[in-house]
Amino acid sequence: MKYFIVAGEPSGDLHAANLISALKQEDATAEFRFWGGDKMQEAAGTAPLKHYRELAFMGFVEVVQNIGAIMGNLKLCKKQIKEYRPDVVILVDYPGFNLKIAKAAHYYGFKVFYYISPKIWAWKQRRVHDVKKYVDMMFTILPFETDFYKKFGVEVQYIGNPLMDSILAYKEANEESKVPKGKPVIALLPGSRAQELRRILPDMLSILPDFPGYSFVVAATSALDREVYNEIIGTRSVHLVFDRPYDVLEHAEAALVTSGTATLETALLNIPQVVCYKANQTSYNIAKRVVHIKYISLVNLVLDREAVRELIQNDLNTANLKTELHAIVKGGSKREKMLEDYAELRKLIGGPGASERAAKLMVKYLRPAE
Repeated sequence: MKYFIVAGEPSGDLHAANLISALKQEDATAEFRFWGGDKMQEAAGTAPLKHYRELAFMGFVEVVQNIGAIMGNLKLCKKQIKEYRPDVVILVDYPGFNLKIAKAAHYYGFKVFYYISPKIWAWKQRRVHDVKKYVDMMFTILPFETDFYKKFGVEVQYIGNPLMDSILAYKEANEESKVPKGKPVIALLPGSRAQELRRILPDMLSILPDFPGYSFVVAATSALDREVYNEIIGTRSVHLVFDRPYDVLEHAEAALVTSGTATLETALLNIPQVVCYKANQTSYNIAKRVVHIKYISLVNLVLDREAVRELIQNDLNTANLKTELHAIVKGGSKREKMLEDYAELRKLIGGPGASERAAKLMVKYLRPAE
């Protein structure tokens, strides 16, 4: 069968690449055309029609400035789909672009699958009506997303979370750890953007004097210059480990984690954590008005309760960090309960094999008679 896949970001490129590999196992006749990146190219054995680097317009001002290019990309993608006549169009997250493609593909009469749901459950919930009209099947990776779509009558299948596959691959690789030995470790995951690093890492580092018996290790990213970290850390005794977040977490006793996917990864690796979030005050005030969720961490969203403490904006300070970290290190009052909650979380998320399950279901829907 013929598959046309659209991924507009690095994370989508990774998830789509794993899906392509699984579809090739499930469908010996599989042919692919796609918008995506290097990982998809490696999996499919052919180059993308458009690389996601050409689609990366973030923020209101940048979108307005590049509206011509964006409209041109939409027109080109629709044209390529129409000419290729695929058995299915598979859209991976990236809602601003992909929901417009879903509408066009549906209008042309092609099947439309959505893999990795956009976060419309958090904001712009009205988009769910477009999903219902133009998407034949939504494949979700978080249990509460499935409940959200069912509430609106969307055809939906939960296939588990690809993070389980990433964690399994890390464990099977069995690479030598880069984390320093000796003292027990507190992992710091301050995010991957320079702005959030500058807002959040200083608060994380402020508690070093209160935990002299621990090594503090930052899970750093080479996407940022080392000098950005050095400028914030100064003369403090802190270790940097680049591009090995699972290595840092697995060898940690506890972690301070910036809100995002890392909160779920930390929980799935069974490391007690405190969730940290601090934004520009204006942006935060706007977000409070448009984002409709009870929690900011995926752990709490999946469990639908505060299993991990969230320190947001002014609550992210030295006194609160000190109290909450003391509560989750060994012997702390909240540690065992948090680990029990993690066990429940892992049951809800399910085991590895999300890409394989998605591929099997997709092929089954496309070939119902077989």
